[in-house]
Amino acid sequence: MGGGGGSFSSSDLNHLENVAKKKLSQAGEGNRHVFISFAHEDLDTVNMLRGQAKNDNIAINFEDHSVKEPFDSKNADYIKSQIRNKIDQSSVTVVYLSNNTADSKWVSWEIEESIKKGKGVIGVYSSDTPPSKVPPAFTKNKCKAVKWSHKDLPRAIEDAGKKR
Repeated sequence: MGGGGGSFSSSDLNHLENVAKKKLSQAGEGNRHVFISFAHEDLDTVNMLRGQAKNDNIAINFEDHSVKEPFDSKNADYIKSQIRNKIDQSSVTVVYLSNNTADSKWVSWEIEESIKKGKGVIGVYSSDTPPSKVPPAFTKNKCKAVKWSHKDLPRAIEDAGKKR
């Protein structure tokens, strides 16, 4: 039964705890669960960009909850609860920025909800320059945006995850 006689000192336990925390932290780096927020009109572009990320073996798991429903519809409370669950499971919210995004009440709500839950938020755009208009919550919370590139996006997501 039970064997071994030694016991650990409190400094040994603290050291082991710190080593375990460091290893767990390193294991999570580069493999982030990301909630992607976008205007429904941009679904095709977002799917294409998501596919490119998979083909390049980037260690990011994208989650989205495309919403076709108006923000003030009768189903909004149910939809919000489903989106909250997705945001809870993610460490970072990536907002796809386009000319459609600024007018989306859902995207602004998802940004606010992500910030409220302590998630990192980063914007991405696929053109050469970011759109001139962005969602009000994006500006209000001073979120940063980067061009969607295979080199910059993983780094920006990792930085946003560390800043939460």
